[in-house]
Amino acid sequence: MFKKIKSTLELVKFSHTIFVLPFALSAFLLAFYDRYPAYFNTDFFYNKILWILVALVGARSGAMAFNRVIDRKIDSINKRTSSRAIPAGELSPLFGAILGVVSYLVLIFASYELNLTCFLLSPLVIAFITFYSFTKRFTFFSHLFLGASMALGPVGAWLAVTGNLDYKILILGLGVVLWGAGFDVLYSIMDYDFDLKNGLFSVPARFGIKNAVIISRLLHVLSLLCLSLVYFIFNLNFLYIFGLAIVTLFFFYEHLLVYKSLSNIDTAFFTMNGYISITFFIFITVSVAYIYFPVII
Repeated sequence: MFKKIKSTLELVKFSHTIFVLPFALSAFLLAFYDRYPAYFNTDFFYNKILWILVALVGARSGAMAFNRVIDRKIDSINKRTSSRAIPAGELSPLFGAILGVVSYLVLIFASYELNLTCFLLSPLVIAFITFYSFTKRFTFFSHLFLGASMALGPVGAWLAVTGNLDYKILILGLGVVLWGAGFDVLYSIMDYDFDLKNGLFSVPARFGIKNAVIISRLLHVLSLLCLSLVYFIFNLNFLYIFGLAIVTLFFFYEHLLVYKSLSNIDTAFFTMNGYISITFFIFITVSVAYIYFPVII
């Protein structure tokens, strides 16, 4: 039983939730800060955060489960991915599909509990994040599709609180799109030979490894520009600037690791990007807290 639980968590890459969740929670705090400052620490606040977390877990688990089911044949012939739960025979494709359906039902129910806008948009979200799994079969823009899927977290959290879109959250969302696409370009370098051999689309396969690294750097510079704009459009304080400086250093170190050796891509992908998202959330939190509770901070 424990082995199956472990395989299931590996199937949905539960540990990777650390990438999207901090940005979604940051958007949640910014929504209250921008629209409902009087509702901090109320039942409305805690009800929203509860169902946002449920929706995020449902969305990500469903997307990853279907990704593994859809990619099972590709994964089985790729040395790097052949040990994944479904190709290795630890879990069946049927189990993955059922898990995906149940996860998406959880997302729909959580969306219903949040507001009508989220509920009506939930089928479109499901369609988009599932469609991403097919994109590497026909376009090297698949990295941007992944980034956009990740950006649905913070944009969705904003919608869950406010019920409507705003250019402010779209700037943050674009920052997440570019961040996710940038690190996915780096990560796909590990499958460069496999993608070329099997006709799969990626930036490294299309433009070469050297150019892929340059494109990743450019995407991350643009991401930092968007995150810098967040300071101005939300009128945040010096604590956010300090946090963004640390985030910039993590971006720099991520690319320094890859520059030193492509064998460092795993470390750059998992460790640095986890630090980036968590640091961003921490300093959004302290920045907002300082505005409302300066004596405490």
